[in-house]
Amino acid sequence: MINFEYEKIISNAIAFVKEQLAGAESGHDWWHIQRVYTTVCSMAEKIESDRLIVELSALLHDIADAKFNGGDEEIGPAKVRAFLKTTELNDEKVEAVVYIVRNMSFKASYDFAGEKSIEFQIVQDADRLDAIGAIGIARAFSYGGYKGRPFYNPEILPEKYTNGKDYKSSISPTINHFYEKLLLLKELMNTDEGKRRAEKRHLYMVSYLQQFFDEWEGKS
Repeated sequence: MINFEYEKIISNAIAFVKEQLAGAESGHDWWHIQRVYTTVCSMAEKIESDRLIVELSALLHDIADAKFNGGDEEIGPAKVRAFLKTTELNDEKVEAVVYIVRNMSFKASYDFAGEKSIEFQIVQDADRLDAIGAIGIARAFSYGGYKGRPFYNPEILPEKYTNGKDYKSSISPTINHFYEKLLLLKELMNTDEGKRRAEKRHLYMVSYLQQFFDEWEGKS
């Protein structure tokens, strides 16, 4: 039986996200959201979880990103909560989604010591999967170009960040971003399914970097 209320909430969330992210940089646009959403739906077929929380968190996760809210960490979660309050969700589910979108980012993970529900784990893994592999490479260079950063400068070495504030303020070349984040994500996956999917994408990035440096040094 089709749950029309469920489908209405998801449909409204999709429309809301498309409106909010209209004109967003291509690494964080609607197509990124769609990929994460498709991935969580696929993962949730194999992992028992609250599908509505998983799907809504995937759809709404970048609304809470401070980069879309002038650096303010509170505007995004407030927008998400306000939207969810217009649905038929009870307060418990609303707060579950807000909790996930507030705390699931890589930047937030430096300072986050809270609990991760299985729904949190699935959505975080799916978002991290979209940051690695072939699409992850494309997104990294897209964002680096958007921010006007060089794609590589051998005189600027990668940093080892220990807190979200320093990571957020990074202006590193894009190649450094692989070592500062992307190559770390395979070991940070939460679920067995996330780890399985990350393995192939990780190896693709390693191969890409080897080819990149071979070409940079005139070896290939």
